[in-house]
Amino acid sequence: MQQKVSSAPQPSQSDGPARVIREIEKVFIGKRTVVELSVATIIAGGHLLLEDVPGVGKTTLAKALSRSLDCEFSRIQFTSDMLPSDVIGTFVFNPAKGEFSFRSGPLFSNIVLADEVNRTSPRTQSSLLEAMNEYQVTVDTQTFQLKRPFFVIATQNPKELHGTYPLPESQLDRFLLSLSIGYPDSEAEMAVIAGTNESKLEQVSTVMSKDELLELQGAVEKVAVKDELVKYIYTIISATRTSPHFELGASPRAGIQLLKAAQAIALMRGRTFVTPDDIRYVAPSALAHRLMLKTSAQIFAGRAQALSKIEELLDSIPAP
Repeated sequence: MQQKVSSAPQPSQSDGPARVIREIEKVFIGKRTVVELSVATIIAGGHLLLEDVPGVGKTTLAKALSRSLDCEFSRIQFTSDMLPSDVIGTFVFNPAKGEFSFRSGPLFSNIVLADEVNRTSPRTQSSLLEAMNEYQVTVDTQTFQLKRPFFVIATQNPKELHGTYPLPESQLDRFLLSLSIGYPDSEAEMAVIAGTNESKLEQVSTVMSKDELLELQGAVEKVAVKDELVKYIYTIISATRTSPHFELGASPRAGIQLLKAAQAIALMRGRTFVTPDDIRYVAPSALAHRLMLKTSAQIFAGRAQALSKIEELLDSIPAP
């Protein structure tokens, strides 16, 4: 199964992501890997889960990414009393016309920040499932197509569990990558304190059009993947299912998502083909939210341990 490309990436394909990264780093500094993987997620046509404590820049990252792209942006602050109709929209009666018409919700944007998604009920969480996987929503038996590109950035606090509803595995599996930002180093944090923060988001300029983004998403699928690399990904996925450390292994969808993420990283680095290093680079972020440690006593408690076990697993599998 050799995928082929007809030519090297165009300048806009390799330089565009670099421009976006530079814009984001005007206000979100000291976390190049997080920024690069966030950009790779949207280029791969996937969705991103940010898991971290408050105040480390999750919302700033999401807003800076949206400002750098010529896309419509909406933010949904999830709460325990939110209904699915608050997210996807509902039919309302128009007295002037004497009929019901659909009023779309905030989900009908190109980039949607789903803030504290684990604070809303499973019923409302499930309203995101069809949107994230099918790029459409269904209301009263009628189906509505979402705008393209469509990208969900969901955030949740892994430490504060009171009043939260943990995301089910079926929904976690819809996220291409999950990232934990962590605290910045001392130099970066002092720069943030001195003024490079969310209030300076106006510094971020739009450097990529919607058409350019859609072109990049199409180009990702054309990045070549050799048969031995497909086997390498399969071996990694299969190993998570037989590992004594994991209660729940990775699904076939995880392998597809891992491949897409690796293709996006290769394209961002100016290549027309995937390397084992690309796969190794994205694998922890592609797998951590999909794997459940047998030793985890609490929800979310095992992310750091899961990342460690994933690294051990990757070390144990020879790269082609």
